[in-house]
Amino acid sequence: MQRSTVERVTATESVSTGVRLRPEIAALPPYRQGRPAPEDGFKLSSNENPFDPLPSVRDAVAATADSINRYPDATALAVREALGERFGVSADEVIIGAGSVALIAQFVLAAAGPGDEVVYSWRSFEAYPGLVTIAGATSVAVPNRADHGHDLDAIAAAITERTRVVIVCTPNNPTGVTVTRDEFDAFMARVPADRLVLLDEAYVEFVRDPDAVDGRELLGRYPNLVVLRTFSKAYGLAGLRVGYAIGPVEILDAARATAIPLGVTAAASAAALASLEPLAEAELRARVEIIAERRDRVRAALLAQGWAVPVSQSNFVWLPVGERTAEIAERLFDAGLVTRAFAPEGIRVSIGEEESVDTLLRILGELVEA
Repeated sequence: MQRSTVERVTATESVSTGVRLRPEIAALPPYRQGRPAPEDGFKLSSNENPFDPLPSVRDAVAATADSINRYPDATALAVREALGERFGVSADEVIIGAGSVALIAQFVLAAAGPGDEVVYSWRSFEAYPGLVTIAGATSVAVPNRADHGHDLDAIAAAITERTRVVIVCTPNNPTGVTVTRDEFDAFMARVPADRLVLLDEAYVEFVRDPDAVDGRELLGRYPNLVVLRTFSKAYGLAGLRVGYAIGPVEILDAARATAIPLGVTAAASAAALASLEPLAEAELRARVEIIAERRDRVRAALLAQGWAVPVSQSNFVWLPVGERTAEIAERLFDAGLVTRAFAPEGIRVSIGEEESVDTLLRILGELVEA
């Protein structure tokens, strides 16, 4: 359901357990994964890469088994050096975390606390509100535009003296809509230079819009900007949890201070390095092209059926079905398709195996006719 005004969200309810807990944490629902796929079904709820791991990546992970009695490199230096060379920055300007969501948590903890605010678009990544609450800060959720993209003008207007962090998610999860290069430049011109901006680009490899913002082009331009990416989606390493951020050393050092030590495993680092090898990355990029083409084909078919599906530049599509969210998600589940329902707003459908497409389109075709 579209929110018409800026909403300041605080958790005040407490659960009585006999043990003194922070009431806002006791009231915070834990993150829950979607249901497992039924037998012979398809899991289209977690935006995972449907392709099997590359043999070279499997071998790199297997090679770490002989040293699991030892702690990993706490800073994942080899991965930072490889990414620094790729992005034209020093290794100190790169930080590695257990997925980009862990890094977002670190940056929020480093910058915001009780009495502070974190501004982001909504609906966006479902983890944002919880990460802000854990830091003790207050969420300022700014409604998406009618096209399900970020309203950057409204986000800039929502920044106050209490604001410490602003999160921009592009392509936006779960709607798939991107922020353009011009929109982001105009937005950054309005953001005070002492407020941290996190550009969450978890799905950037799937973007095909030439006008979309690209964090790589922004490195070094803004002293308050950090760009976050991940190996979970395009590189197919969701099960190993490895993401990275690039930005000014002073900001990254603050985030390093909030990290749980040794959070990135040796297996995750080895898989990331193997995925960056030229031959492996070429094959991975080819898989991304297949997913992007499949995404565009699915959206075109849904539009032809009569569904109002926004333009997606990610590896999923968004069905803004409102009050029918639970009903449609259950009907898809009965047909063997697990999707991510955000009642009462809509359903996010990951682009999965080719074999899932016919079932998806058949069921949604029946539902739209009904």
